[in-house]
Amino acid sequence: MKISIIGAGYVGLVQSVCLADFGHEITCIEKDSRKLKQLSFSTVPFYEPKLDEILKKNIKSGRLKFTNQYKDNISSADIIFICVGTPPKKNGESDLSYLKQASKEIAENLNGYTVIASKSTVPVGTSKIIENTIKKIKPKISFDVVSNPEFLREGSAVDDFMRPDKIIIGCRSSKAVTILKKVYKPLNRPYVITNNETAEIIKYANNSFLATKIAFINEVADLCERIHGDVEVVAKALGLDGRIGPKFLHPGPGYGGSCFPKDVKSFIYQGNKNLVDLKIVKAVDLANENRIKSLFERTKKIIKNKFNNTQIGILGITFKPNTDDIRQSPALKLVQDLIRTKAKVKIYDPQGMENAKKELPKSTEFCDDEYSVAKDSDILLFLTEWNQFKSLNLSKIKQLLKKPIIFDLRNIYNRKEMKKYGFKYYSIGNN
Repeated sequence: MKISIIGAGYVGLVQSVCLADFGHEITCIEKDSRKLKQLSFSTVPFYEPKLDEILKKNIKSGRLKFTNQYKDNISSADIIFICVGTPPKKNGESDLSYLKQASKEIAENLNGYTVIASKSTVPVGTSKIIENTIKKIKPKISFDVVSNPEFLREGSAVDDFMRPDKIIIGCRSSKAVTILKKVYKPLNRPYVITNNETAEIIKYANNSFLATKIAFINEVADLCERIHGDVEVVAKALGLDGRIGPKFLHPGPGYGGSCFPKDVKSFIYQGNKNLVDLKIVKAVDLANENRIKSLFERTKKIIKNKFNNTQIGILGITFKPNTDDIRQSPALKLVQDLIRTKAKVKIYDPQGMENAKKELPKSTEFCDDEYSVAKDSDILLFLTEWNQFKSLNLSKIKQLLKKPIIFDLRNIYNRKEMKKYGFKYYSIGNN
């Protein structure tokens, strides 16, 4: 099939590369000249495991190309996927300006029946906006608008695309459903076929529920710390309940990234707009906002309120491992709070350093490895659970630290083992 994809951001590029790997003829339209130049040299503009090799393979095969031109690439496509950004406004509302512009450019270049599928995370009613925009410009053109939300996790996006839990198709046309199933035929995964509005709300409900699990286990962790319980054991027991499941029950500094914070706030906005008070979702948002404040206070308590000239070592700045994304990263937020004190901060992250340098002051020291961070630090904080942080030479780490104090916000290590090494070890929910 001939497929055009608008937007070579995270979702659009993964969609483009993976569909090309299925054998489809893919044209990805991207207006950002810098990003387009990188892609023309077969370079992925962000870090995502496995994506680089599949990109190069499909550009070489001729199945995947990149351009900034709409005209011929819209008129010749069987299906068009809209994968543009929908950033949050200050009030939580999704900014649909990029999507509306893409809809106008699609309309101006349509000349026959086409399926237009939205992959962007969009509020309920967006399909109607796309439909009305196109009808206004091309009232006689036949087309169908589909809501086809993505559920990709940064760090495992290729695997998620190739083995999805579900494929959501929201539309009112059996013809469009047939075309979408043809696109995704190699996947052989379960479909949820529904109307556009239901499909649009599924993504927000999905992400808000996962965010709820994260906020919930963090509050349980706080209680465990007060009553000498062990949140890891609590989480294991909860996960063994088939009605709950083990995923997203890992205590830590809270959720971050480009999806959960934005989607939770947008869900709240949509509820308010439709006179529905989403109390649970609001509580989740508030709990996550307050999480960093409480962990800052705990760090302050561990170092006995002495930030002045204290050297703090930070391992991990991305919001999760296997990505270079620091957007809404709880690690970044905590580091920014620490830097506002008179403490000295040095950092190492396997992929997030360049992005962090754009957000943190020049006084921040960026190190070449974990051991450089530990050297002469008064305390070492684990903020992102990268695999390479899980098997450090702990004897060497202890020798390098000025004081053998570790605050492990991801519960990477075993508390009893760390005490055997002679560390003053603090973790989440089991002290």
